[in-house]
Amino acid sequence: MMERIKSVVYPLVLLGLLLALWTAAVKYWAVPNYVLPPLDGVLAALYRGYVQGAFWGDFGYTLASMSIGYAAGCSLAFVVGVLFAEFRSLERLLYPFVLGLQSMPKVALAPLILVWFGFGLESKVVMVALVCFFPMFVNTAVGLKATDPALIDLMRAFSASRWHILTRIKIPSAAGHIFAALQISIVLGLIGAVVAEFVSATQGLGYLINAATTTLDTSTMFAALISLAALGIGGSQLIKALHRRLVFWDRSLAARSLSE
Repeated sequence: MMERIKSVVYPLVLLGLLLALWTAAVKYWAVPNYVLPPLDGVLAALYRGYVQGAFWGDFGYTLASMSIGYAAGCSLAFVVGVLFAEFRSLERLLYPFVLGLQSMPKVALAPLILVWFGFGLESKVVMVALVCFFPMFVNTAVGLKATDPALIDLMRAFSASRWHILTRIKIPSAAGHIFAALQISIVLGLIGAVVAEFVSATQGLGYLINAATTTLDTSTMFAALISLAALGIGGSQLIKALHRRLVFWDRSLAARSLSE
């Protein structure tokens, strides 16, 4: 219980110190507003954005592109990771191509994606899916390969099929790896969505930051950045809660190891 309280109190204390330092920098150290906007200006931008509704369209656009791309990229990566783990010949054949695709900077691919998929939501979804793909693919393949061989041999001794071994032993054993990838990918997906909006968009939080840059409206920029941070933290906490709820055996093993 105390650990849970500390995990909430300590970040709040640190946040309070940062806000105090921010206020002091603007008020007493004469930091220009275009470098660091006053806190009340950022709060006013957030009020205008979410209470008066100016940001909701941009927020919803970024959330939509990130959510669809995240779901598509992680789903495809999971399937490919399973295939690579189950069929080693397929891994030897295709892994260099997957690695080569991952090695390409996604910012460099953005113009090509725009040519192929247009300037609408589709190109942002593809960018997010590409960014989310590799962590999920690698963690799925590694997690499946790390399954205890003794458990696999036991299932084979009872004449279990390959499908049963995969679904009842390997995937549950790899659940920790898979949820770790989901948590990483949700943050990377948000970055991918914003990068795509920087390149070309007429709405979205990335577009909002770009538009505010041209007028040095740092209050709006900070408000959009805070929105992105809240979106990333919220998504990460949601995945963490699902992990605790669904992968109950992983948590019990961790508790047992601590007690020993």
